[in-house]
Amino acid sequence: MSSFSSKDPSALSYPKSLLSIVTTVGGLAVFLILASSFLVSQPIGAAVHEYFYGVHQLTRPNLLDGDRVKFADPRRDDVGINGTPNFNLTAKENNEKGLEDEKDQISKSQDEKKEPDSKGELVENSTQIPVLSESNHSVVQPHPESKQEDEKSNNVSSHKESKNEGTLPSSDTHSEDVKSSSTGPNSVNQAKLDPECDLYHGKWISDQSGPLYRNDSCPVLTQMQNCQGNGRPDKDYENWRWKPAQCELPRFDPKKFLELMRGKTLAFIGDSVARNQMESMLCILWQYEVPKNRGNKRMQRYYFRSTSTMIVRIWSSWLVNQTSGPLDFAPAGVVKLHLDVPDDGFMQYIPQFDVVVLSSGHWFAKQSVYVLNNEIVGGQLWWPDKSRKMKVNNVEAFGISVETILTAMATHPNFSGITIVRSFSPDHYEGGAWNTGGSCTGKVKPAEDGELAENGFTNIMHEKQFSGYTHAIKKKNNKSALLFMDITGVFAYRHDGHPGPYRSPDPNKITKRGPDGKPPPQDCLHWCMPGPVDTWNELVFDLVRREFERRQSNAS
Repeated sequence: MSSFSSKDPSALSYPKSLLSIVTTVGGLAVFLILASSFLVSQPIGAAVHEYFYGVHQLTRPNLLDGDRVKFADPRRDDVGINGTPNFNLTAKENNEKGLEDEKDQISKSQDEKKEPDSKGELVENSTQIPVLSESNHSVVQPHPESKQEDEKSNNVSSHKESKNEGTLPSSDTHSEDVKSSSTGPNSVNQAKLDPECDLYHGKWISDQSGPLYRNDSCPVLTQMQNCQGNGRPDKDYENWRWKPAQCELPRFDPKKFLELMRGKTLAFIGDSVARNQMESMLCILWQYEVPKNRGNKRMQRYYFRSTSTMIVRIWSSWLVNQTSGPLDFAPAGVVKLHLDVPDDGFMQYIPQFDVVVLSSGHWFAKQSVYVLNNEIVGGQLWWPDKSRKMKVNNVEAFGISVETILTAMATHPNFSGITIVRSFSPDHYEGGAWNTGGSCTGKVKPAEDGELAENGFTNIMHEKQFSGYTHAIKKKNNKSALLFMDITGVFAYRHDGHPGPYRSPDPNKITKRGPDGKPPPQDCLHWCMPGPVDTWNELVFDLVRREFERRQSNAS
């Protein structure tokens, strides 16, 4: 008969082993709980969070649930800590590559976007044809956007508030300086809009303090806008400052701007001119702090760690929805612009932005079909059935698109930020269009009043843009601000600020007119960097600062 004995070692080993295992597992569990609590706290938690998501804060408001963006006091250093938007938009972040390859940064499917060619000129289907102005049916020559080596496609537009509704008032402000902003159709009476200062009437004055950065001190500068790096022999175009007649426009201070934007996000949305401005902003800020590239396939994103500020760019050629499938009598392959539908490619992210700068217009010279209420109403460089009446031309389509996108911004239930509409950027193809002998070669200083070349297309595009803005203002029902940054007349004087023939570092490029007088290929639409385009960001700085101060004053 078998019996149990307490002296039997095999009988005692089992319970001791079980007790040891339970004790070990329990201790490990306690350790993991304590370690987890420690890791999600500052500062290690922030470091881990930043490594994976590219942002510093652990608290990120869910703006899609209706939370409002809180605009902090721009004069305090300790604000905005909990106001950083959620930018964990994709599971995979890009390796930190900068802006070296635009094609990787802005990846769009063929049926959504078309892209410029690599020569800085429009592709075949962008050949220009005259269009009729709705006002007097006179011929207006559309002006296409010069291409960039590595650009994709899509654009934006916007306008500024005025009591004069759709008309463009002239200014009573006159400057004795010949390099002063003009009065007339390209000027909005900013004094009525902002009694503090009319930023858009004044003069260009010589400023020998030099540019805000050098072409060789900014690694994100697109080569086609690197005029000095491409061999442009003159440099004085960098040494002019815009001086409003009624006040001072401060020189851009990158440290102060980052403090102003602490915990906030600035987004540039639009075409390659938007890219031009965004790169200018990055180049200025780069002189104070080198940002982290947190870009992905949807957008470029640069994160400034010192103030948790994000600078974003999203490509959108027209700022409205586009499709390429067949529609009615329009075949597949031709871009259909749904003029009454904003581009969801960026609208889905709007609640996460604090300041949005919109840029559009020049892509309305490209081939496209115009659609309203799912009905084809017009087209540019496309209208196969001449027996059908075209209801909307490219100029009118631009105005409709502006009203559409600005109305969407001004009525978005989850957006309380600032929308800045940068007005239509003037080109300076004098003596012809981009493909018919137009040129800006040899311009080395701002134009005198008597040298200003009238540009009917620029004038009417500016007029339609402002009209779309004023209509959108009337529909505004959210807490956002809608501002019109009217640079068109101001920059009509800056025919010296374009790359011209200095679009590449090729030492064998042609920069002079040929024996037949024909000018070389050139870009008279985009802006040299550094150069006049940097003034746009000084204006943005001033507009944002004043809006933040206005909000703080109203809240107190």
